[in-house]
Amino acid sequence: MIEEQTDPRGDAAEPEREVGVGPHPAPWPDDPRFDPELLAAGDRRNVVDRYRYWTHDAIVADLDTRRHDFHVAVENWQHDFNIGSVVRTANAFLAREVHIVGKRRWNRRGAMVTDRYQHVRNHSSVAELAAWAAEEGLPVIGIDNLPGAVPLETTQLPRRCVLLFGQEGPGLTEEAWAASSLVCSIAQFGSTRSMNAGAAAAIAMHTWITQHVAAEDLPPSGV
Repeated sequence: MIEEQTDPRGDAAEPEREVGVGPHPAPWPDDPRFDPELLAAGDRRNVVDRYRYWTHDAIVADLDTRRHDFHVAVENWQHDFNIGSVVRTANAFLAREVHIVGKRRWNRRGAMVTDRYQHVRNHSSVAELAAWAAEEGLPVIGIDNLPGAVPLETTQLPRRCVLLFGQEGPGLTEEAWAASSLVCSIAQFGSTRSMNAGAAAAIAMHTWITQHVAAEDLPPSGV
């Protein structure tokens, strides 16, 4: 139930939406995927409805059966606060894995706990990432607005690939550019020369989705 609130000025405030669900009515479902504590107390986590009351491990195991064939990598030399946003978006688009290149520590605040459900791997250098990608047979696709890049809007991305992003400001390092088999730019029409890694990653991941996920496989909203 949504209750109408009144703010101190006497005006009707926006109704507050209750997040999640309350305790599960008896009898409880007989399924090992369900968490007895969540069934008893309710599930207020930021998860889609299909995962209500599921244990964390059960959710990850189910996601692992459906993950897409693209990976996301982002350079982390300056503790870029956008990395958390990249991880959250990778979870939303069900990336196979997120790769943090450089410093192991990164700002998790923007991830909004989604890193618990998303596989995250660290590489100490671009060379280490490139060697791993070569072993896996994955081309590295850099995303940056630099001379020589080709438009993302008119490029067919490989189904299996690593989408590599630089940081806010400097963008891809020269080493990352050299390790990329292809670099794609995102069309911009305003006055700014760049966009942050979180926004660029979201656009590139969604481009991959539109190219490789069939319409009939798109989930209903919120499911």
